[in-house]
Amino acid sequence: MSTKISAIPLTGVPFPKSEYERRQQRVLAAMVRAELGALLVTAHGHLRYLTGYDGRGGYFAPFPFILLPGRAATYVVREYEVQAVRASSCIDEIIPYTQERDFAMVCAEVLRRYKLQWPRIGLELGCWNLAPVDVSALQAQLPELQVVDATRLVASVAAVKSELELEAMRGAIAMTDLAVRTFQSSLRGGATELEVAANIEAKIKSAGGELRPNYTLVFGERTRIPHGAPAHHPIKDNEPAMIEIGGSKHGYTAGLVRGAVLGRHPATESLHALALEALEAAIVAIKPGVAADAVDAAARKVIQRSRRPRVFRHRTGYQTGIHWLERGNLSLEPGAEDILETGMTLHLPIILFSESGYLFGCSQHVVVTKGGAEILGRTPHTLYRA
Repeated sequence: MSTKISAIPLTGVPFPKSEYERRQQRVLAAMVRAELGALLVTAHGHLRYLTGYDGRGGYFAPFPFILLPGRAATYVVREYEVQAVRASSCIDEIIPYTQERDFAMVCAEVLRRYKLQWPRIGLELGCWNLAPVDVSALQAQLPELQVVDATRLVASVAAVKSELELEAMRGAIAMTDLAVRTFQSSLRGGATELEVAANIEAKIKSAGGELRPNYTLVFGERTRIPHGAPAHHPIKDNEPAMIEIGGSKHGYTAGLVRGAVLGRHPATESLHALALEALEAAIVAIKPGVAADAVDAAARKVIQRSRRPRVFRHRTGYQTGIHWLERGNLSLEPGAEDILETGMTLHLPIILFSESGYLFGCSQHVVVTKGGAEILGRTPHTLYRA
């Protein structure tokens, strides 16, 4: 299935070029509806979605992927990275710039070549990898064009997965399940967070899989830390453990949250029971045509009924895909008006805060189907007792 576009070993894109062209055409159609003459895509996850290139060279300055209705797409990248972009993307038209200060001028030159249908350019103003100074530089080069916030344009297209993407998500969740099972089987008195993390990483490597970096793995009193990274901290009897981790395939990441207790720990056990009930209510609410805030409301209703309203301090879930998530993605939160569609993948991490400060919970990763939510993960979201 891999499309080789270079003689360099282990390069190319994971999907046929036609898959990327399909995605680009859907984005172009959304641009026409928004009356955008051009779109500059700069978020790394969106770049990978549309081109295959993961954007890692874009730490230097933005690497805008420029889309214009009726024109071939153009990738503007740092000259130093041209060979990497050409080897790892499906894009033929690549225009280089040399110094950071040059990127806006080169983008302006590309746009001036063509007569834009509308004098409006979309920028991903709410996404990472585009700084205010970058926006100012583009506006200085193109004073005649109106800048429009297009933060959600690519994200809304990417929300609905193709069969190839769903296959990648299923491959990713298989590695997530393996990571969770290894986490659970590694829990014993005296084992440190880093030792368990090493077991997980070795198991994933031996299976030929990948993990998304920077996962959460904490024991005992360290479960008070949101997004806590593993450290030289051992678990003792009658302590909780929690993990949030995601396997990856072709950049697509499927995360899961799982809780465990070595012995008994009433404070986190009661928290997990409430999280599980809220999670299952949210899963039942997921159907095509349902608004995102209705799913959030289903989980929140369970929390409110418990008379512990302060335990839930975040949203119910979010759209997933490449790089786990991006800013601008669909969010399951109060007031969210997005309508769920068949083929969307969602992560629902219900992590609650106890009155004594512990964070604990569980999650599921689902795909929206005609019949409701199909659970992708194969490890139960019930509390694991080590």
